[in-house]
Amino acid sequence: MGKLEGRVAVVTGAASGIGAGIAVAFAREGAYVVVADQCGRAAAEPVLAEVAAAGRQALFVQTDVSDTRSVAALAAAVQQRFGRVDVLVNNAGIFTEALVEVMSVEEWDRVVSTNLRGTFLCTRVFLPGMLERGSGRIINIASQLGQVGGTAVAHYCASKAGVIGLTKALAREVAARGVLVNAIAPGPIETPLLDRETEQWRRSKLAELPIGRFGTVDEVTPTAVLLASADGSYYVGQTLGPNGGDVML
Repeated sequence: MGKLEGRVAVVTGAASGIGAGIAVAFAREGAYVVVADQCGRAAAEPVLAEVAAAGRQALFVQTDVSDTRSVAALAAAVQQRFGRVDVLVNNAGIFTEALVEVMSVEEWDRVVSTNLRGTFLCTRVFLPGMLERGSGRIINIASQLGQVGGTAVAHYCASKAGVIGLTKALAREVAARGVLVNAIAPGPIETPLLDRETEQWRRSKLAELPIGRFGTVDEVTPTAVLLASADGSYYVGQTLGPNGGDVML
C-alpha cells in the first residue's frame, strides 16, 4: 500500500518539470492522477506513460488555469471520471524576465493571471467538494523568489508571494473543516525553465547556493508526497523550502 493509495490527485502544469515529477511520484504512491496542462496531449504523453507504468489510471485534460471556463471544464472532466478530488497541486506557472521600468502591463497580467489567479481559480472549483467530504489537501507551488525577490522578475516574485499569502489565508479558513493547505517554495531546480537561463546567470547563482549545486525534481517531489499523505497531517499554512540553502527562515 502506498501513502496515497486510492486517492485522486489533480496536478496542474503536470506535463513537464516539477509538476510531472509530482504526478509520477503520486502515482507510485498509489494515487490516480489528473494531468492538467495547457500543452497538447502529445507533450504530456511521457508523464502519462510513467503514471500508467506505476499501475495507476491517468486522465489528461488540456487546461488554461487562468481561464474560468477552462477550469470549469477540468472540474467537470474530473468529476465524470473519478467523482471527487482528494489532493490538488497548483503547480501551473510561467516565468519571464523584465525590469519594472520597461515591463508591459500585458506581461505583468499574463504572469500574475497564470501563477496567482490560476491558483485561486483551481482552488475555488475543487475546494467545495473537499469541504463537503470534510477532507482534502491543497498544495500550492510557490518559489523562493516569492520570499526574497529577484532582479527583473518583479511580476513573478509578486505572483509567488501572493501564492504564499493565499496559502496562509486559506489554511486559516478551512483547516478546522478537514482541508489542509500548504505551499512548497523550491529553489533553482534543473527543469526546462532553468535551461533557458544564461551560463553567466547559472555561474552566479551557483556561487550563492550553500549546497553548491542546483536541485533536481526528485528532491522536490518527496515534500509534495509528505504534504499530500497522512505524514503531513499537522502541517497547516506552511511553506516548505527545498532550496539548497538559498533561503533560510
